[in-house]
Amino acid sequence: MSDLIQLGLSEAELERRGGLWTAREISQQPAMLRETQGLLMAGRADIEAFLKPLLAKPSLRIILTGAGTSAFAGECLAPVLSQRLGRRVEAIATTDLVCAPHLYFETATPTLLVSFGRSGNSPESVAAIELADRLVKDLNHLVITCNADGALAKYGQGPRGFTVQLPEATHDRSFAMTSSFSCMTYAALAVFSGIAGMDGRVDAIARATQSVIEQYTPVMKAAAAEGYQRVVYLGSHIFKGLARESGLKLLELTNGALVTMFDSPLGFRHGPKTIVNDKTLIVVFFSNDAYTRSYDMDLLDELRRDDAAARVIAITAQDGVGLPKSDEIEVSALAGADDAELLFPYIVAPQILAFFESLRLGLTPDKPNTSGTVNRVVQGVRIHELS
Repeated sequence: MSDLIQLGLSEAELERRGGLWTAREISQQPAMLRETQGLLMAGRADIEAFLKPLLAKPSLRIILTGAGTSAFAGECLAPVLSQRLGRRVEAIATTDLVCAPHLYFETATPTLLVSFGRSGNSPESVAAIELADRLVKDLNHLVITCNADGALAKYGQGPRGFTVQLPEATHDRSFAMTSSFSCMTYAALAVFSGIAGMDGRVDAIARATQSVIEQYTPVMKAAAAEGYQRVVYLGSHIFKGLARESGLKLLELTNGALVTMFDSPLGFRHGPKTIVNDKTLIVVFFSNDAYTRSYDMDLLDELRRDDAAARVIAITAQDGVGLPKSDEIEVSALAGADDAELLFPYIVAPQILAFFESLRLGLTPDKPNTSGTVNRVVQGVRIHELS
């Protein structure tokens, strides 16, 4: 075992505490984002040839789908991709598509089903594709996956499909998805926003992500040591999806020991704010858009006036928001970036917090649930025949 340091811990200690893969996969995200972009550039001609005739259809509907974290990748992207492409882009989880396909699939509407999958072997992911093929007349598949041997990857190689295969290292071996989430999200953003255009942006995104890991790992480790009992993540528009993913990471890595919640800053006032007490940590993702940011700031000001939470942390790419420096995570060199580019440096701080909360509770982050009630690839799902 080498003495390489990951998240401030040696690999020997990480292996002893059962967190080697989780720490490695959080830490590798800047490199994996660059490698993902390199693969997209290498396959750019084929990807664009597949998408061009589909995007030429004015009535094309795009569904971003997956289960769990893979579904949340779609939630982070749907609003911005809809705006950029000027068409319907919807995030609908496979767990919704499979149980009520007639409510979601439209038989006569040309559809591109974009399926995200770390392993590509979740029963719902395969079933969603099969149901879509039965119910939609004009259907194509774009698969974005981390596992070349998964069922999704093979399905995307069909006559009406295309598979974007991500770097092998993104097929996370730990229980919780980290680099798989960021790279699947990045790949879809690049594919639909312009692969060549993202080639000039990926380095800044990766550097900002690395900066958060290097500068704020001690802050997140110290926050975990405070022993909060409730953690709330808040974000507007695409950051609401990121807040949902952040809450799931904490829930997964603590084996459900901490109460987590996600919402938008505006939505939080409408009842959910009752969760706040003196054992609550609140994390707010700040938008770079001036109009949206004004609502983020209003909620932050209200939380400070309430003085009910144990602590409020702001994650921001622009100048400080008026909190003590110890409560601000400032993402470097992306003050003028589109909000979609902030997804990647923003997510690493919640991932790191979840990792250290897991260690604090005496769990093994690579496999926090030892009872077998939840698994890395979901089990126990029975797919019922659709009459």
